[in-house]
Amino acid sequence: MAGADSLTGLPAPRAWSVAALLLAVADALASRLGAVTVRGEISGFTRAASGHCYFSLKDSEGQAALLRCAMFRRSASLLDFRPADGQQVELRGRLGVYESRGELQCVAESLQRLGDGSLYELFLRLKARLAADGLFEADRKRALPAYPRVLGVVTSLGAAALHDVLSAIARRAPQLRVLIYPSSVQGAEAPAQLVQAITLANARNEVDVLIVCRGGGSLEDLWAFNDEAVVRAVAASRLPVVCGVGHETDVTLAELAADLRAPTPTAAAELATPLRAEALARLQALATALRRAAGRKLDQQAQRLDRLTLQMGRPARLLNQQSARLDRLQARQRQALSLGLVQAQRRLAELALRLHQAGRQQCQRRGEQLARLQLRLAANDPHQVLARGYAWLADTQGRPVTRAAGLLAGSELSAQWADGRAAVKVLGVSLGPADSALVPAAAGPAASPSASPSAGPSTSPSTSPSAKAARRKRPANP
Repeated sequence: MAGADSLTGLPAPRAWSVAALLLAVADALASRLGAVTVRGEISGFTRAASGHCYFSLKDSEGQAALLRCAMFRRSASLLDFRPADGQQVELRGRLGVYESRGELQCVAESLQRLGDGSLYELFLRLKARLAADGLFEADRKRALPAYPRVLGVVTSLGAAALHDVLSAIARRAPQLRVLIYPSSVQGAEAPAQLVQAITLANARNEVDVLIVCRGGGSLEDLWAFNDEAVVRAVAASRLPVVCGVGHETDVTLAELAADLRAPTPTAAAELATPLRAEALARLQALATALRRAAGRKLDQQAQRLDRLTLQMGRPARLLNQQSARLDRLQARQRQALSLGLVQAQRRLAELALRLHQAGRQQCQRRGEQLARLQLRLAANDPHQVLARGYAWLADTQGRPVTRAAGLLAGSELSAQWADGRAAVKVLGVSLGPADSALVPAAAGPAASPSASPSAGPSTSPSTSPSAKAARRKRPANP
């Protein structure tokens, strides 16, 4: 039998309904605790479109404790700061039970910020260190290919983000191939698997763009994408990386190191793929431009062919034109030849005149030079010297006698005058004008009376003595 209710005295029901039990628990909490003040670290903060805020409070001392919280729009509008994951806050509110889920929750009436949580502080320190290494610099980020052929996706096979990415790719560019590199995206093993998947995609080099993504969650849920090894693997990837993690307000270090950050996984797929309709429109525009260019080229060639056809259809006119041109060229040639001949004749006449004048002047100069040489030659003629009274003396061997010192008394000489020759004999020799004594004559025949003591030697008229030697001889003494 059921016992009686100690409060009402009525028989107690045999079993609680779920709603009744949860209501009783909520009443007990409200009567027992009422308004509470609690400190903790915000985690998984979201703001709904209605303006209500939902988040969890973690134990600030590191204990494994979590309290679900909600703040309605009226209270959220009175906040003087913007709540975010990792912040240390002090919350004032009422404890209750959320009947739809059977969860304990705290309806916050006010929030006061105390500081950043330990995990968020670790996030900021790691961000500062990686930024100092240059992993977030804008100049190292690469542009995505405009028309990729194969896309790679690094995410969990069971994640809703994979479904969102594949749906966006199928909607925008169904012609693209998609290769999936599975990896855990949450938990202690997630960083190593993410690094392994990114490294494998780069080693295979079979995709044009790599998408790294996962759905939303708290800071702890997304912490694998803040791991330093994952961030450095994303930065070192040779493939362009698009990273979309969490919701639009979630920011991870892997997204900052990627070539392009997307607010959500769906947005990452949209940024990495060209819109099929836009690609088709561009192809259509290029095809239209190609047809127009080909049509213009064909029209130009057709017009050129028509002109050539007209020219070939009238060969007589072309022949007449060429004949007329040939006549003009022949006339110009004859005129040029006549003019050249006249100029050549004029030039030849000028050269003949110059040659005649030059020859006459040359003959005149040579005649004058010859006359001067004749005068000089006549002045040096030995016959002229002999005609002035000089004699030419020679010994018996025909050698000229130019000095008295070489003569001996009794020597026989030959004397040559202008009008004849005579044989003479030296009777005596006087050396010097001051010495009047004569050398005694040697025994022998007497000399010719015409011989002169100072007379020089004589030779035949064909001999050409120098005029200076002849002038030194005295005239013969008669």
